[in-house]
Amino acid sequence: MSFAKRIVIDTSTLISTLLKPQSVPRQAFNYALATGTLCVSPAMLAELENVLLPDKFDRYVDRESRLGFLQLYHAASALFPVTLDEEKILTPPCRDSRDNKFLALALHCSAQTVISSDEDLLILNPWHEIAIVSPARFLS
Repeated sequence: MSFAKRIVIDTSTLISTLLKPQSVPRQAFNYALATGTLCVSPAMLAELENVLLPDKFDRYVDRESRLGFLQLYHAASALFPVTLDEEKILTPPCRDSRDNKFLALALHCSAQTVISSDEDLLILNPWHEIAIVSPARFLS
């Protein structure tokens, strides 16, 4: 069991991490990877794959790079089996119910931080004593 700081990163931040290698989200991802334990759920992995794998994404990043990023993220993350029921009972829930998967995971894995670029999540900071911060704030 790792006692390192547990960190959840939302999909929008992960997409920015891949699209812009020199960006603040990429720096936050690299720092989180180096200093904590990235936490992921099956629902998060499915969402990330659904966004990154379609051919329409080819014009931004080649498929090989996208697959490599997915493999890196999956291999570097601790997988937690969060259920849909856990998402449904959140109080307060996120105003965008699609983002409840990040909150449910943060509770399930006892995360200290959620890194997000999504205002629907950021507005909740702090949530159940979990910091919800932008990539820039995470780095500061």
